[in-house]
Amino acid sequence: MDTTTGSLLVVDDDRHIQNAMADYLRSLGYRTETASTCGDAIERMQEFPFEVVVCDVNLPDRDGFELLEWSRENAKDTSVILLTGFGTIESAVEAIRMGAFDYLTKPVIDEELNLSIERAIGQRQLVQENRQLKAQLDQKHNLSNIIGKDFKMLRMFELIESVSDTRTTALILGESGTGKTVTARAIHHLSNRSEKPFVEVACGALPETLLESELFGHVEGAFTGATSDKEGKFLQADGGTLFLDEIATASPQLQVKLLRVLQDREFEPVGGNITHKVDVRLVLATNTNLEEAVRRGDFREDLYYRINVITLTQPALRERIGDIPLLVDHYLKVFNTQTGREITGLDEMAMHALQQYHWPGNVRELVNVIERAVVLCKGTQICPGDLPEKLFQENEQRSRVEAHLGGASLKKALSTPERQLIIQALESNGWNRQNTAKALGINRTTLYKKMKKYDIDFETVYKHA
Repeated sequence: MDTTTGSLLVVDDDRHIQNAMADYLRSLGYRTETASTCGDAIERMQEFPFEVVVCDVNLPDRDGFELLEWSRENAKDTSVILLTGFGTIESAVEAIRMGAFDYLTKPVIDEELNLSIERAIGQRQLVQENRQLKAQLDQKHNLSNIIGKDFKMLRMFELIESVSDTRTTALILGESGTGKTVTARAIHHLSNRSEKPFVEVACGALPETLLESELFGHVEGAFTGATSDKEGKFLQADGGTLFLDEIATASPQLQVKLLRVLQDREFEPVGGNITHKVDVRLVLATNTNLEEAVRRGDFREDLYYRINVITLTQPALRERIGDIPLLVDHYLKVFNTQTGREITGLDEMAMHALQQYHWPGNVRELVNVIERAVVLCKGTQICPGDLPEKLFQENEQRSRVEAHLGGASLKKALSTPERQLIIQALESNGWNRQNTAKALGINRTTLYKKMKKYDIDFETVYKHA
């Protein structure tokens, strides 16, 4: 360990002991200051965030336990090591109970003191690393990572916040690629279960026989290849959240077991007869119309009503085109960081191309398109030539722009859907022109000119609707 990073405060009213300890610790490379009273020590600690305070219990004004108590309230990141010439088991236990890192008896052996300080600094570093990791996870999974200002997204945000801190089962509906997993993680992160496990199972990725074992576990010899007991995902998620994606693919037998877990919070592993009780919050997702699946007999009606308590609908990207500039800006920053590029944005024609495309793969497809464009872009701004051919194939005037991807002919070809694009953006933003202009990535004056050019106003649009 590199001890030169340590900053210490030695508190002892015996000047000889104080100086001897300080000299020894400085010789090891620690930045070491001294104090002779509790009051003096508190003043020093208010001025500088020491990593470790080595404090004698017996001080002339107040004792070391009072300094420890002050530290717990006002300098929580500082470790306190108490020293006493009258060590007893009772006082040591009391010191640790009050939050002291260690309790040493005088005369203190140098190596013993150094070892205690090293351990205290090591623990402090671990705590800081854990905080940083938690902060990174918080940033990764909090609500701000679900990007969108469209009214459908705002309505979904409100639902996420209202249902997160409950035990109620949540069902997330939406096409593939809309970000259902991100939403499930946000629900868990905002809940009082956030410190407990979040366990994800892609039901459609496993065959029926393996899926049941994956969820509920199995006992040794339950089937061929079951050479030992296995703990299932329900037990792994105990106290936390279990996210079952593609729930519509579950077999009738598995649906029965899921219904029982939802109702009774208990199950048996495959091949076993021991009943396990669990406290698991279930979040499920599907891109299938479950009502239709119930009518066909593919999905149990009682299970459907049991999971359809709180439903969140993840809108398709084509239904919130006003959010595309926000998503593009976010993922440009992500891929600039990953690739070391400095792409500043998309030119107007490239942005139009993104906003008039159908996006069957939703946000997942958009992310892939942006990553590809960042890699291929030769300049600092993405142009239509950096985008995949498929983005233009839906346009009925594709033949007029194939030979001129970066020229004026593309602009002319894109003018036809531009009116509809602006109308959709206005509708998504409640006809607020300021917000619409921002969503489209243009200024308000440009929006006014385009609305005048295409004869767009509320009455005209709905009169001819």
